[in-house]
Amino acid sequence: MNRNEQLFERAQRSIPGGVNSPVRAFRSVGGTPPFIARAQGALLWDEDGRRYIDLVGSWGPMIIGHAHPAVIKAVQTAAARGLSFGAPTEAEVEFAERIVSLMPSIEQLRLVSSGTEAAMSAIRLARGATGRDRIIKFEGCYHGHADGLLVKAGSGALTLGHPSSAGVPADVARHTMVLDYNDCQQLHDAFRLHGSQIAGVIVEPVAGNMNLVRGSGEFLRTLRELCTRHGALLVFDEVMSGFRVALGGAQQLTGISADITVLGKVIGGGMPLAAFGARRDVMRHISPLGPVYQAGTLSGNPIAVACGLATLELIVQPGFYEALAGRTRLLTEGLVQAARARRISFSADAVGSMFGLYFSDKAPTSYRDVMQCDRDRFNRFFHAMLARGVYLAPSAFEAGFVSSEHDEALIAQILGAAAEAFDALG
Repeated sequence: MNRNEQLFERAQRSIPGGVNSPVRAFRSVGGTPPFIARAQGALLWDEDGRRYIDLVGSWGPMIIGHAHPAVIKAVQTAAARGLSFGAPTEAEVEFAERIVSLMPSIEQLRLVSSGTEAAMSAIRLARGATGRDRIIKFEGCYHGHADGLLVKAGSGALTLGHPSSAGVPADVARHTMVLDYNDCQQLHDAFRLHGSQIAGVIVEPVAGNMNLVRGSGEFLRTLRELCTRHGALLVFDEVMSGFRVALGGAQQLTGISADITVLGKVIGGGMPLAAFGARRDVMRHISPLGPVYQAGTLSGNPIAVACGLATLELIVQPGFYEALAGRTRLLTEGLVQAARARRISFSADAVGSMFGLYFSDKAPTSYRDVMQCDRDRFNRFFHAMLARGVYLAPSAFEAGFVSSEHDEALIAQILGAAAEAFDALG
């Protein structure tokens, strides 16, 4: 038994499933997860000393790679001054000012510690600001594990949702409607029937939790128009896409502004840090200014803020996103070419430095499409790549991420491994 196997066996005795977040358990793909010992740039090393090219990037935050010297120095400097104060710091103000300057739809924001917390607070804010209860979300979009967002579609497209997790009361789930992603007709029908009751719509403008699925221009424009017309608030969950697909997030790419924006991952640079922000007239409802209560002992943690600030300073450099998107396209186009040369049903897509791989003839546009992809073939491809030193997300339902440390030589190594992996699929 190797060290990874020993650690996994040991972990399962004290941690449910041996992991502290479910997808890490490899239940979707099978096998034993590697336990990571260290990381540098675009590379990981596990406890058995195996090296991997990392295409997960801690699920998105590591846009400049692991252990960047400038980020490590900023964290060490901040840590030397103290780990937590439970009181305001100048760095929090500087951090908020930086995000406000980069995201035009945000005039004020509140820092929190996780994407789940940010999305949960954004929904509460939407309800408090509008005085309404009903929320719309979309099948396949994930917004954290708050009760009201762990909801799946009902028996019909316009019925109220049902809990998708044990422990979520049906009475909570009934306030959430679940529609099909990229379906404009369902949106029109939902607002026609319930427009005066809808507090807000929460959506990933670039979905990353059912694999990568783009929100179409028509879909996002329809969302914006209907929310404005009916007095509902449009919430963009940019935990993944914010500062990932562009410096101004998906809102910059689409030209569509959200009423409330949820951010995470990249803004923390690998530390637990997230935020939600909006126009001033919306944010005035948040305590201590207004009646919508939200608090957090470790919100704005000085170490996390230092990490986030150092990361943002690096990604605002001219040409950063153009180069990163170019390398991501090099990867996805090379994968498609390799698969199709072997007559394997395969497609890929990329938005900025997010990418998706699908064992299907074309990229999906909805959760239903994703479910039609060949998951068994993905699982075999995943293990073939892992054996060749390429670490992909261990699920057919997760997007991948390229960092600025993935140079052309590493992309070539990945494509070489993929060619062998495709051959192994037969």
